[in-house]
Amino acid sequence: MRVVIAEDHALLRDGLTRLLRDNDFEVVAAVGDGEALVQAVIRERPDIAVVDIRLPPDFRDEGLRAALRAREQAPGTAILIVSQYVEHDYATELLADRGGGIGYLLKDRILHVGEFVEAVRRVADGGTALDPEVVSQLFARRRVDDPLERLTPREREVLALVAEGRSNAGIAEILVLTVGAVEKHVQSIMGKLDLLQSTGDHRRVLAVLAYLQR
Repeated sequence: MRVVIAEDHALLRDGLTRLLRDNDFEVVAAVGDGEALVQAVIRERPDIAVVDIRLPPDFRDEGLRAALRAREQAPGTAILIVSQYVEHDYATELLADRGGGIGYLLKDRILHVGEFVEAVRRVADGGTALDPEVVSQLFARRRVDDPLERLTPREREVLALVAEGRSNAGIAEILVLTVGAVEKHVQSIMGKLDLLQSTGDHRRVLAVLAYLQR
């Protein structure tokens, strides 16, 4: 898989480059600002862009803006945003793009190399990767008469993993369940929350996130 990296800190940029190359990714460009990211994506047509949300000159949301602009110029490019903190508005804006191949991870997740590499592959393949901390904070936003109360503890575990972008097989492995058991839990969850069933992992993630953000 071909990757473009956008990160203004040279040491982290070089570290990401080495990490991905060591895991059989082809890093075709590593840049330090948003404009260079857009140009690199247009020129190289990578499978995925791994982008720091805050880039020069203002270090606010330039990385996100540049990534979305690059994706307009090169449709189909997957985007994995990395951030130091949970920033709900930016995560929501990224997830509003329903084309698939999107992710939002905290930078601490990079230290868990196996999980990070898996997330990069999943997003590059058109899936979704949402940091567990983001999911946790969305779950914590409770409402009066919260329908999440209808779920069993196991169903809540499954729902959290669905929201992260995990497949049924991936959830089964994490929770040490059969795939069939996970499928039954997902069906029950969708029924209790009045969500439409979908065979597409990305579409069901969007359905769950839309529910959690209401």
